[in-house]
Amino acid sequence: MTEQLPILIAGGGIGGLSTAIGLAQRGRGSIVLERAQRLGEIGAGIQLGPNAFHCFDALGIGEQARAMAVYIDSLRFMDAMTAQEVARIPLDDVFRRRYNNPYGVIHRGDLHGVILKACSDNPLVELRTSSEVVDYEQDENTVTAILANGERVRGRMLVGADGLWSNVRKRVVGNVKPRVSGHTTYRSVIPAEAMPEDLRWNAATLWAGPKCHLVHYPLSGWKLFNLVVTYHNDAPEPVAGQPVSHDEVRRGFTHIHEKAQKIIEIGKDWKLWVLCDREPVGKWQDGRVVLLGDAAHPMMQYFAQGACMAMEDAVCLGVEFEAATGDVARAIASYVSKRHLRTARVQLQSRWIGEHIYHPAGAHAELRNAIMRNKTPEEWYQSVDWIYGGMQNNAGEMHGGNKLKV
Repeated sequence: MTEQLPILIAGGGIGGLSTAIGLAQRGRGSIVLERAQRLGEIGAGIQLGPNAFHCFDALGIGEQARAMAVYIDSLRFMDAMTAQEVARIPLDDVFRRRYNNPYGVIHRGDLHGVILKACSDNPLVELRTSSEVVDYEQDENTVTAILANGERVRGRMLVGADGLWSNVRKRVVGNVKPRVSGHTTYRSVIPAEAMPEDLRWNAATLWAGPKCHLVHYPLSGWKLFNLVVTYHNDAPEPVAGQPVSHDEVRRGFTHIHEKAQKIIEIGKDWKLWVLCDREPVGKWQDGRVVLLGDAAHPMMQYFAQGACMAMEDAVCLGVEFEAATGDVARAIASYVSKRHLRTARVQLQSRWIGEHIYHPAGAHAELRNAIMRNKTPEEWYQSVDWIYGGMQNNAGEMHGGNKLKV
């Protein structure tokens, strides 16, 4: 009888919905329990490495997701103090052949919408809003999610995909606050025609300066441009999605080149986030309960891998559940063993590149520039093989085969 119970998923974001559709593909029913009154995503653009496209294909949404993405020509690295290009990494046919997929950018809401439609269209997925999971109970064969309204929902496994402030994580790992980085990010989306022509590049462009950086790239079929600027201002407390004035955004960027400052001037309706992550942990499970995505491994934005890692988690969990023929304990153990070191590496290297690539000053920045200028495309590709090639080079992972690269 317990095999007929659904798998419960706390959280209806990209990770939670990807988990639901990944399980449904393998004939497993789930109930997604989302705290908000409606399913949707806040934020703006996100970057998608080839490993994200491997996940789309594994989840059966490759065609739909590809239709929403913009395919950029390169990753451009600019010195924000001199407005000089330091390095350019081509994302051309050589790159695509190497990883068997492209590099793209997409609006977070568009991506969420693709996954949400796949879930809505699948009878094995039940979506519930206004259903915040605040606690759980379990016995030898079942787990019960306890909702904020007092309702109890019974299932055979609970996946905590409820984000940075996960209630499920509090029980699994402990009630430890996230690590506040002190880096404040401001986001804006503008019409493409508002972007100055001399900056209207088909690239994901990073301008790096002392304790700050700026990123921009096109979105939504070149109708929009995504602007993301970050300032290391020692912000003490987490903040998410708070509207701010132009003056506040300008404050952290008065020391950089005027060409880079133009990016701030053209922004509209800026909103701020204070960036947080957590220390990597190996304990993601408690009996029939397991963590996924930001609930398991929240990370800084500097590797542009948060959503990608959540989708990889979702694919892996579905594969391991099928390989374990429904044995929850075995599926969870195998999933955690395959995922926790790979995601820990992304967490820690995201911090490292924030310090040594995005925000250095003086001789530290000069050394960075000298090293980056001398790297060939092949050397750049070798440095990211472990992350972009993980799913593709070990494609058997999606069919119960080898582990993802670590």
